[in-house]
Amino acid sequence: MTPEAVQRYSRHLLLKEIGGPGQATLGRATVAVIGAGGIGSPALLYLAAAGVGRLMLIDDDRVDLSNLNRQIAHSTARVGALKVESAAEALRALNPDVTLILRAERATEASIDRLLAGADAVIDGSDSFDTRRLVADACARLRRPLISAAVVQLSGQLTVFKPYLGPEHPGFGALYPAPPAAGALPSCAETGILGPAAGVMGTLAAVEAIKELLGLGESLSGWLLLYEALWSSLDRVRIG
Repeated sequence: MTPEAVQRYSRHLLLKEIGGPGQATLGRATVAVIGAGGIGSPALLYLAAAGVGRLMLIDDDRVDLSNLNRQIAHSTARVGALKVESAAEALRALNPDVTLILRAERATEASIDRLLAGADAVIDGSDSFDTRRLVADACARLRRPLISAAVVQLSGQLTVFKPYLGPEHPGFGALYPAPPAAGALPSCAETGILGPAAGVMGTLAAVEAIKELLGLGESLSGWLLLYEALWSSLDRVRIG
């Protein structure tokens, strides 16, 4: 580790849970992030700051002015840019040592395995139920932990899916046994969203990704973490 890296990651190196070996593991890891938006932005920034060696950014959207109350990897000057390119600019400024893989395309049945190839863990911050189910099926097939985060208005939820480990690790279907009815999941353009609430969920997703990469603590697999901004509450409930 170079002197600059020792200084950059010094606060991690002081943690007995991480230290030098853990930081080296992070440096060798690859995390794919689906969506460079309200959840993906803080997750990507914290993963880059943590020294995760490779980040795969998957998003086919462009930055809109209405994104900027929560999508903190972007800026006013980059409105209209591809989100993966805008986020990459912020990530390179934060930590130029992180390798970035930009994939400005939508995840489909035909592309998902290729998009996730090489990832050690996946964070899904997408805003489509169909995309979430597609990503969950792919991660189960590829035997990769999936950190799934969502936020609506002032509330958020987070879990980790590892169904390939056995029945005590329920998969996506245990939480969502059937697709929602049409119109049951309105977009934030219809309902609104508190920007920092998305930041809370994206930051928690980054924490869970690092835990999965390093094998730290208790996994959220089998649990659903619920966040309510109005009551400043965090609750855990069993899935299944």
